[in-house]
Amino acid sequence: MKLKFVTACALAMAVSAPAAHAQQFINILTGGTSGVYYPLGVAIGKIYGDKIPGVKTQVQATKASVENLNLIEQGRGELAFTLGDSLKAAVDGDEEAGFKKPLTKLRTIGAIYPNYIQIVANGDSGIKTLADLKGKTLSVGAPKSGTELNSRAILKAAGMTYKDLGQVQYLPFAESVDLMKNRQLDATLQSAGLGVASLKDLSSSTQINVVGVPKETVEKIGPPFIAAIIPAGTYTGQTVDVPTAAVVNYLVTSADVSDDVAYQMTKLIFENLPELANAHAAGKGIKLETAAAGSPAPLHPGAIRYYKEKGIIK
Repeated sequence: MKLKFVTACALAMAVSAPAAHAQQFINILTGGTSGVYYPLGVAIGKIYGDKIPGVKTQVQATKASVENLNLIEQGRGELAFTLGDSLKAAVDGDEEAGFKKPLTKLRTIGAIYPNYIQIVANGDSGIKTLADLKGKTLSVGAPKSGTELNSRAILKAAGMTYKDLGQVQYLPFAESVDLMKNRQLDATLQSAGLGVASLKDLSSSTQINVVGVPKETVEKIGPPFIAAIIPAGTYTGQTVDVPTAAVVNYLVTSADVSDDVAYQMTKLIFENLPELANAHAAGKGIKLETAAAGSPAPLHPGAIRYYKEKGIIK
């Protein structure tokens, strides 16, 4: 009888154990290693690995938003960074943006920091405005990445297409900077948090022009783009504020991830914001107050539970 009682207790404990203990693996989908997603993903991976019992984490460098969302839909990741316009395109099934059909498993953990459209040209390229990009070589990000979708939107609002450029390069941030240093590329468009490592590296070794995106151009694109400012001093040699566009980033998971695990993932992000701010300056832009608002994809029930606890959702 005593043996039966012990066995029954053990079974009961196993059934009632938090789902996080059963989750063996959290794969975090980020972006290129020289961008913002990757260092923030590394920081999140450490937080989860240290604070969710029985969970192992992996941080995967990717081509960012579009690839990340497709991988989440395929069950090949548990947490992904994405731009808001890419997330909307995924929910809508925008084939031109890289989604052959609507992605139905995407669930939002929360809004994080805004991405700033940062167009930087070599100082001797003669590029000071969007119109000056005509006939020049421009890197627009990896093919069908969130950055590349942003590039199309900005150029379209400015009355241009890729055909107006001298040459288009589809390169990640670090490779774009390497070509600019070697005078093989006139300019790069990088959609990222302020102070992205690749542009800091470029500005520290090369004279640059930070090209503005006027407010009226941003208004032509409309939501989820908003007018924003790249403050003076963000990059070496940038002595004035520069107007640009910004779009909110989101952390996304899958409907297949359990409510308990999604709750833990959400809770640990917003209860460890200093660690994210230390990982990258963009982490300072992550605010609990705005985390539950505006996502094109539904919030995960586990995230909703946390936001209700904190009074963010009634």
